Amino acid sequence: MLRLSLAAVLAFSALPAVAQSDKEVSCGYQAQVVAAVQQARLDRVEERSVQKTILDSDPEWPANFNNAIPLITPWVYEMPMKDVRENDLSDVWNELCLQQ
Repeated sequence: MLRLSLAAVLAFSALPAVAQSDKEVSCGYQAQVVAAVQQARLDRVEERSVQKTILDSDPEWPANFNNAIPLITPWVYEMPMKDVRENDLSDVWNELCLQQ
């Protein structure tokens, strides 16, 4: 299983502590952001254009999660493309988020 870099884990550590059900919702939104960045990488969007590309797609998560895009993007873009293609990064993120 892929490991999250310390920077990626810390990307959301600044979010306020939440109740378990709220945590599940928050982790779900975070996973959606990760999936969007992963898809941008698979679509060969240039790293510097990822945030604009995702925001132009009118994502369904709350706007405050948009701040995570520039924090998650380097994590996804530094991975070997094979890992990006062969792994569901949003599942990995969600699982680790729920363990926090």
